[in-house]
Amino acid sequence: MTLSVQNSQKELDRLSAIKTIDSEIEALNELKKSLDADSLTQALDLMQNASSNKGKIIITGMGKSGHIGKKIAASLASTGTPSFFVHPAEASHGDLGMITEDDVVVAISNSGESKELIDILNYCKRFGITIIAVTKNPDSSLGKAGNIVLELPNNGEACPLGLAPTNSTTATLVLGDILTVGLIERNGFSKEDFNDRHPGGKLGSILKRVSDLMHVGSEMPILEEHSNMQAVLLEMTSKRLGCVGFINNIGELTGILTDGDLRRCLSADILNSKAIDLMTKNPKTISPNAMTAEALKLMHDKKITNLFVLENKKPIGVIHIHDLLNNGVA
Repeated sequence: MTLSVQNSQKELDRLSAIKTIDSEIEALNELKKSLDADSLTQALDLMQNASSNKGKIIITGMGKSGHIGKKIAASLASTGTPSFFVHPAEASHGDLGMITEDDVVVAISNSGESKELIDILNYCKRFGITIIAVTKNPDSSLGKAGNIVLELPNNGEACPLGLAPTNSTTATLVLGDILTVGLIERNGFSKEDFNDRHPGGKLGSILKRVSDLMHVGSEMPILEEHSNMQAVLLEMTSKRLGCVGFINNIGELTGILTDGDLRRCLSADILNSKAIDLMTKNPKTISPNAMTAEALKLMHDKKITNLFVLENKKPIGVIHIHDLLNNGVA
């Protein structure tokens, strides 16, 4: 292939990519314009009430709608709304038993005429289970079966054949995100709640609490503030965290000395000094419930490598920047 032909193909590919992006953006703009606030609020009410009363959100759909449905179910479950995906074909062979009268079913079909959904829809109607229909056609079988209809935009597909789900799946995915975010906000779902559901991987590391990684008890370099410098040097050397914290007579943290501080004030008579004479008073500290990402940011901003962890002004632990980096908090 000649260079000119290669360049021509690159340009065609670039134009095709831009056309696809523009088409899918147009679908989202249509969704934005056509989104019915009443239907959305009713759907969120139903989902919130179900999950608050030990019900679940059941997502179902066939083909590409099913793939998007699995993502929606996973997003809901990971943000505090019990949810799982039921495959329509498996539902017809026993999995209907997973759906109870306390649940809400979100059924997805772009056309609204997926035959595979019939058994689930009939089951829901028979037992009075709420259906939220997600479709571009409110007059379809699915649209008519739904207690609430969340309408998808009907502006075709980005596929040049107009067949492969592209615009429709993007709009469905975003509609699922709208529901997920709406429930996060309604339920007051917090970073701490998110952490409880994401203990593994990079995200889990960032969302760990300081209390999960801090050094406590005998590992904590702590002395009384009037200690002599010989005791300070021994404590810093033995605990190997590059610092010593100092407390007053009621156990409150009053200062800190780091190995860097010692180097800066090194002199022949340093051993004649007391900790209170050399320590940095009112050092930066952190709460045990703070996220490790917050600790890392504070250390970075203040150019420090240690933070004492306080409760009621008293040290209960210390965390070093290496503790954070070694646990993937970066």
